[in-house]
Amino acid sequence: MIKGKRGQVSFEYLLIFSISLIILIVFTMPLINHTMATTFDVSESLDVKDDLSKIALSINGVYGEGQGARQTVSINAVKPFKVDVAGSYLSCNLKLKDNNNKLIKVPCKSNLKSSSIYLDKGMNSVVVEWPVGSENMLIY
Repeated sequence: MIKGKRGQVSFEYLLIFSISLIILIVFTMPLINHTMATTFDVSESLDVKDDLSKIALSINGVYGEGQGARQTVSINAVKPFKVDVAGSYLSCNLKLKDNNNKLIKVPCKSNLKSSSIYLDKGMNSVVVEWPVGSENMLIY
């Protein structure tokens, strides 16, 4: 008779432990998903900012060297994005996982006309040049 009571206590313990574990999982899973989405957004934002900084460095280099200068930058983009080019900065409007947009701006000194370039996912080559006899730099 004593063995039967011990078995029932073990079963009740396992049942309570299982229910507690299920409740814990139900409440923590949405928090984990939100945290992971936020972490991925931060990582993508930093990757895009790093890519924009590489392009800005080459723009500043060509601007510093003057007419006849040309530099090529290789960008390994994690996802496709559009780079808006203005005279004093590069910017990208990045869509986050929560459907908000984040504007990333990187300053640069140049005489580029306002334009946009598109970078696909994977390896991209961006060429910045200032042709001889031209007043404005080109980026493509």
